[in-house]
Amino acid sequence: MQKILVASSKGGCGKTTIATNIAGYFAQDGKRTVLADADRQGSSLRWAEKRAALAAPVLGLSALRRDWADRIPADAERVIIDGPAGIRPGELAELLDGADILLVPMLPSRIDLEASMVFLHELAQLARIRRGKVAVGLVANRLKPWTTASQEALDEMKRLPFPLVAQLRDTQGYVLVTGLGKSIFDYHSELIRSHQEDWEKLLRWLKKQA
Repeated sequence: MQKILVASSKGGCGKTTIATNIAGYFAQDGKRTVLADADRQGSSLRWAEKRAALAAPVLGLSALRRDWADRIPADAERVIIDGPAGIRPGELAELLDGADILLVPMLPSRIDLEASMVFLHELAQLARIRRGKVAVGLVANRLKPWTTASQEALDEMKRLPFPLVAQLRDTQGYVLVTGLGKSIFDYHSELIRSHQEDWEKLLRWLKKQA
């Protein structure tokens, strides 16, 4: 069972979008997938509920309950944890317990970069991360690659203490599919396939950690 935590110290960075699309990918790939929602807004839980009738459902669990980990089915193959908004490194310990991977979404803005740099340097001091028990990957989200701001932000992200494992372009498509309980991996149009390609590096990296 591979456990993937998606968390950030910044709200509004696309954390739930990343968690739901990863869950959707693994479900489409035939993996028994659980999506645990530790955010009080409950967006991931609502997504999983909408997805229940699809051919590749994802089991949603509330990670706000103390016993949530005990409720994961024994045959689950992938567990995606949507962390709470604005979490601090010291608050991550319980969610990191047993996690194999931590994904940190980052936006290409000066404010977000500065806040994330502090968060990442504090993360590097956590015992499980320092001992190499948890693989940490950065996800550049909502990029506009044709802009100087996004290119400069990418250059800075590549100098951070953890690897940049994905570069996801900005599109309203994520908002539309998430509202339907779907992921971009549930579609096969040419436009959607171009955005699926953005995820290939991340998916390869996740498989290497399995």
